[in-house]
Amino acid sequence: MSRCQILRNALIMTFAFAVLPTASINAQTYPNRNITFVVAFAAGGVADSVGRIVAQKLSERLGQTVVVENRGGAGGNIAAKSVAGSVADGYTVLVTTTALAINETLHKNKGFTTDDFKTVAIAASSPESLSVPPTTNAKDLGEFLKTTQGKPINFGTAGTGSGSHIATEYFLKEIAKVPATHVPFQGGAPAMNAALAGHIDLLAATVGGGVAAQIKAGKLKGIAMASDKRIAVTPDVPTFAEGGFPGFTASSWVGFFVPEKTPPEVIAQLHGGIDAVIQQADIQERLASLGFDPVTGTQSEAQSIFKSEVAKWGKMVAALGLTVN
Repeated sequence: MSRCQILRNALIMTFAFAVLPTASINAQTYPNRNITFVVAFAAGGVADSVGRIVAQKLSERLGQTVVVENRGGAGGNIAAKSVAGSVADGYTVLVTTTALAINETLHKNKGFTTDDFKTVAIAASSPESLSVPPTTNAKDLGEFLKTTQGKPINFGTAGTGSGSHIATEYFLKEIAKVPATHVPFQGGAPAMNAALAGHIDLLAATVGGGVAAQIKAGKLKGIAMASDKRIAVTPDVPTFAEGGFPGFTASSWVGFFVPEKTPPEVIAQLHGGIDAVIQQADIQERLASLGFDPVTGTQSEAQSIFKSEVAKWGKMVAALGLTVN
């Protein structure tokens, strides 16, 4: 071996040993500065509400400020693309919803894929629901569909491509086999107002989107929850199964994600902190009041949930032939 080769190999070894301990030290000292939660939707939405609840408590646990930054747009894709391309050090965390799983199939040319992320935690989940004006003479979904007698159903949602839109259209067209027309609104409030005024036959919305309060007040009648069992916040609303359609479930969730190359030690610390927050009794009560079920478990379980959600929503999107370029 020549002297030049020996020198070159020595330099390579020196560089390798210099870099590896640094990465290890960075992971060991995490966090030593502010963490930013990039929320993929506007302030006041479900992702923002859950993200801020977790941010406050996580800051107390980790001893570092957790800053919440809303970066809405393109159905959550603007924030997701930004975080996917950020430094993978655990200081930039994406807070988003089921939209991340849906958009994997729905949106083309996003500039990222779900493989660019690691799931830190799926923290809260809220089932999709169907509601009608209180004057509608139906106690559950099965009776409601009988009253339509095959006539086209106008169902309203907070927007095209949302979980409520896709789950409801898939159910009506692919499972119930009834004609349906989607009426998208610019947000949950306009859709709710249209339902309250009787301008649409059916309102499709997540329970955590505010529909629970209208049901409890008697201003809307809940006829179906897309959950395995009735939920505490609206105990009188039957499930899809009780209406004659067993096996159909769909929920909107709020999850926390980091770039794929984030060190496992950092992901573990973030997951442990968020999971501990969600297990607090006062946090569980706050989530329940918003119509959310707390979700806890291991980081690997959260990753598995997310992967299954990508496949589940992808199947529905493909069956409906929906796409956004």
